[in-house]
Amino acid sequence: MGAPAIVVASANHGEVLADTFARYEREYDVRLVQDEASAKHTAKDLVATGHQVALFVIDTDHDEQMLFALLGGTRKTVPTARRLLVSHISRFRADNQTFRHAVAAGKVDALLLMPQGPRDEEFHGAVGELLNEWNATVATPVVENVRIITPEKDALTRQLLDYLGRVGLPAGVHHPDSEVGRAVMADCPEDEGRWPVVSSLAGWCGHCPDVRSLANQLYGRPDEIDVDEVVDLVVVGAGPAGLAASVYASSEGLRTVCLEAEAIGGQAGTSSMIRNYLGFPRGISGMRLAQRARGQALRFGTRFFTGWPATGISPCEDGGHHVVHTEGGDVHTRSVLVSTGVDYRRLGVEAIEEMVGRGVFYGAAMAAARELAGDHVVIVGGGNSAGQAAIHAARFASRVTILVRRPDLAATMSSYLIDEIEWNPRITVRGSACVVDGGPDDVGHLAWLEVEDQVTGERDRVEARGLFLLLGAEPECSWLPEEVLRDARGFVLTGRDVPRELWVDDVPPSDLGTTVPGIFAAGDIRSGSMKRVASATGEGASVVSAVHTWLG
Repeated sequence: MGAPAIVVASANHGEVLADTFARYEREYDVRLVQDEASAKHTAKDLVATGHQVALFVIDTDHDEQMLFALLGGTRKTVPTARRLLVSHISRFRADNQTFRHAVAAGKVDALLLMPQGPRDEEFHGAVGELLNEWNATVATPVVENVRIITPEKDALTRQLLDYLGRVGLPAGVHHPDSEVGRAVMADCPEDEGRWPVVSSLAGWCGHCPDVRSLANQLYGRPDEIDVDEVVDLVVVGAGPAGLAASVYASSEGLRTVCLEAEAIGGQAGTSSMIRNYLGFPRGISGMRLAQRARGQALRFGTRFFTGWPATGISPCEDGGHHVVHTEGGDVHTRSVLVSTGVDYRRLGVEAIEEMVGRGVFYGAAMAAARELAGDHVVIVGGGNSAGQAAIHAARFASRVTILVRRPDLAATMSSYLIDEIEWNPRITVRGSACVVDGGPDDVGHLAWLEVEDQVTGERDRVEARGLFLLLGAEPECSWLPEEVLRDARGFVLTGRDVPRELWVDDVPPSDLGTTVPGIFAAGDIRSGSMKRVASATGEGASVVSAVHTWLG
């Protein structure tokens, strides 16, 4: 397979754009065309010869009818490619008005002012972001940081791939009899037959029985890191709230430790593209946002322990501070932030549960979407995570159906996502519907689903090779002591939501304070939270002032 291609279509500014994209020619096959027919022919020729198209760059100087034909044709020919509109300065203001809806609806990924001279790094920064996201979600890794050796891509292998994708590590799967497989097994022959075997560029190699083992290999166990002093703050859960708290607490000099049971970023880290987060006009993937926040927190001194969930909190023997327990060790701390977020509810259909990892996935499972090219995929859920998963899946699947129990998506999903879904011809929304049964093919992979109409009670069978379940919130706080009061649904009560009889001296806890002094809650785990990335980040940042007040 040759280098991935960038196809540039311009009727009148080809020389300028050729110069602009010359810097990419070392790693991309840059093709310059003049009209819609040439662009379509070039794209089809590239696909037919085994090349991937990473980016279409379309000049707005085309006739309007031809321009929209170009936009529609590029999505139809190569749905995985990113699409960038460029506008000459003479028409940029008008084009902003003309194409504003196209950008908002996801018909194109960005509209940029054409460079007016050399070294327009603002322009190239945007191009780099688009290529970066394409490489992370579509391209086969050129360098595999982690290699998984197994004769069968089973449920565990897919869980490992999903985890590696969430933490931003390129990975590949290889058969033991392949050239790569034989080379890896030569380094750890004692694990022959104990699949999967995982090898890292960092030098370790061996059998990997679960995701936690992989996380421990990557980041170490809590008891392998010296935390013998009493720290100021332990953050439990590295989703948006926990990451924001880690950044702000450590930047203000608080000794901060962050515990994360799985992947940095939480549920938000599985989002293929968050378009409404402040400061990222072209959007950012949850993985990128989480890894940037982690790097920021590390820079200020936060210590992360990944792969070991908190199992409890108890007071120190002298009552002077809290002890956060994990299976790998304890951390003594003067304050605790609970930001463990929520998990997806189980569907509760036995036949479906038996196929988890074999076409059925809880969460977005972005890595799995690539394997469903040309298939029918069903997304169950009506929140933003479900909408983002559907848009990502539609880059690969021939068609995507969103099933939601409500009549439509209006009450639960952001408007910009609804617009993008309505425009995408590959996505259909089916309201007042739920999955009640399903079955496998001859090798045990999902083959069909039975869907029930919640209004009429009628059932019909649909062929489907992928089912992604994003069914709302189940709080992750069973590990908390009973003294931390929760509401009827299990979410942690804070501030004035705490019953008045539990207030101290008739004064409620701080807005993010729980019923236990020194223990705070932020993000999705907190009763009454908005269940949005931006609001969770805000809560995580604002809790630091309450921690300061508590620490005195």
